[in-house]
Amino acid sequence: MTDAIVSDLPGILQPGDRLVLNDTRVLPARLSGIRHRETTDGAGAARIEVTLLDPVADGSGDWTALIKPLRKLRDGERIIFDPEFSATLVRREPEGQARLSFDAAPDFDSALARVGAMPLPPYIAARRKADDLDREDYQTVWARRPGAVAAPTASLHFDDSLLAGLAAHGVDMSHVTLHVGAGTFLPVKVDDVTQHKMHAEWGEISPRAASEINATRAAGGRIIPVGTTALRLIESAAKPDRTVAPWTGPTDIFIRPGHVFLAADALMTNFHLPKSTLMMLVSALMGRERIMEIYAHAIAERYRFFSYGDASLLLPDG
Repeated sequence: MTDAIVSDLPGILQPGDRLVLNDTRVLPARLSGIRHRETTDGAGAARIEVTLLDPVADGSGDWTALIKPLRKLRDGERIIFDPEFSATLVRREPEGQARLSFDAAPDFDSALARVGAMPLPPYIAARRKADDLDREDYQTVWARRPGAVAAPTASLHFDDSLLAGLAAHGVDMSHVTLHVGAGTFLPVKVDDVTQHKMHAEWGEISPRAASEINATRAAGGRIIPVGTTALRLIESAAKPDRTVAPWTGPTDIFIRPGHVFLAADALMTNFHLPKSTLMMLVSALMGRERIMEIYAHAIAERYRFFSYGDASLLLPDG
């Protein structure tokens, strides 16, 4: 184990290595509105808070969302966010979620950009409201494709000067997309982890990115995803010969001890919480005992956890 800082990466990685970067862009997915209910006594208004989770995969434009307080809404009632942006509760879904149908003019994306706030993690949002600075601070420097409701936080450590230094050192980079959903961070609540259901997230590996990854593999370079989201995506698209195929669509891959890694040789990631699928993923990569040693060291050295915390570069033996 070596204690280092992220700006040391050009001296740690090798020429010919390839970083795989998730270029998803976080949506301003937190909304505050008023319940619309026809009453004679004027008691129909109630403040409703909405956090978008995932677009429904049927092409309807609907979203699953967390709504607080959900008990104050009936199916078919509207939440008005502003005069040109509202949503109707279609129905309740399992695990306290709900399905919303939006009515936005001129279009959903521009309405969300106008009205929505960044979905900061709860431990930050409990201390302060999201502000305009968060619209850029909670994005990676290469964020390009809107669709995530949480940032791929290992990527927040990078800036343009570090990217230039890595490129000058001969480290290559490829961009893929996985729209991070809130389900990634849900704790595992079952004793038998094989019974834990992962929420599907939409991803894409372009033919160009797949070709770049495969060329690096053929040349003997290492494939190092930045973040568990990029790792999960390339492992979803990996073939038995360790090549990666182009990919477009959802993935609900659950990587836990016993998984045979076919695409990723290493991983840069932040420090994760107990009982999380992410902790199981890094245990699968490094081995449970080794991860326990790494985390004991991180705690002893007062490394920071959570979204704006410190990072680790995990290089398995062999």
